[in-house]
Amino acid sequence: MVFVVTNDDGIDAPGIKALVEAVKALRQDVVVVAPQTHLSGCSHQVTTDRPIQIEQRSNWEYAIAGTPADCTRIALSYLGLEVGYVLSGVNSGGNLGADVHVSGTVAAVREASLHRIPGVAISHYRQGKREIDWELATAHTIRVLATLLAQSTAPGTFWNVNLPHLSPGSCEPAIQFCSPCTQPLPAAYRVENDLLYYTGEYANRLRDPGADVEVCFSGHIAVTLLHI
Repeated sequence: MVFVVTNDDGIDAPGIKALVEAVKALRQDVVVVAPQTHLSGCSHQVTTDRPIQIEQRSNWEYAIAGTPADCTRIALSYLGLEVGYVLSGVNSGGNLGADVHVSGTVAAVREASLHRIPGVAISHYRQGKREIDWELATAHTIRVLATLLAQSTAPGTFWNVNLPHLSPGSCEPAIQFCSPCTQPLPAAYRVENDLLYYTGEYANRLRDPGADVEVCFSGHIAVTLLHI
């Protein structure tokens, strides 16, 4: 069985390279089936009204002119793969709480769950404009996957993981299983020439005590079990 790796940041994003490295470190066979371009925030959109181009880059890499959910569908139904897991990420930016409803990263794994294939969506909270240490993200991802792959999930469920954005020299973050936050995302706008510009600040979002937003913002790895 192979592990299908996808994302919504595009096949050339550093996060998917980090995820591939993590999977290979766990000695799992991997096939990348990911969007050709950046499609963050596309949610569970699928393509049914136009042809989908498939670019085979190697014997284990496919760039798809479609959405993350399309990538999962194609991997499971067209490429003839015996898929054991679908992994999505590592997304540049958090997918916490309410984010999962708009996230293409999460949608790719949700689609896998609909097909009764287990999966894990992995994202990395980004604090301000600080760069992500992808080598460190790879190390955290290896730890998380080693933990989650040892557990079974019921049909219709899947894992959502968010890595914290730590300062250099910080202690190794704990893996905390928690509930998804139920608070809304900031909904603030400014008006300019009769146009609305979103001004919500992600870091200032409301949070439920002990839920994934608070856990991740506090410097820990937040793991939630989501249901279709």
